Amino acid sequence: MPCDSVPQGLTAEQRYEQIQEALNGLEQQLVSGQVTMRIAPNGAVVFENWQEGRNGVNDACAYNALSAKGSAALVTAQMMAESLSGYQVNRQAVGGGLHSHDGGHTWGTH
Repeated sequence: MPCDSVPQGLTAEQRYEQIQEALNGLEQQLVSGQVTMRIAPNGAVVFENWQEGRNGVNDACAYNALSAKGSAALVTAQMMAESLSGYQVNRQAVGGGLHSHDGGHTWGTH
């Protein structure tokens, strides 16, 4: 997944720090309501309005990482998104890297 790769010019430790910074920022933005989670009919996820501090971390990667650590912000956002959309998160779709770059209008794994 893109968040696992280390861009040229960075060490693995520097990339890890970037990812953690992006995830911490995302959690804060979910809590404040600046970012909302949406779920596609196929169960993929997108974090709407998440541009600030993304550091090259895609939505699927962020979802997996926050889910693995038991993020309360993610759980709350997911419950809200599932309630509003009527769809549930499909971990296979997310795990396969399915994500959106345009707020959920189109989806891909590139």
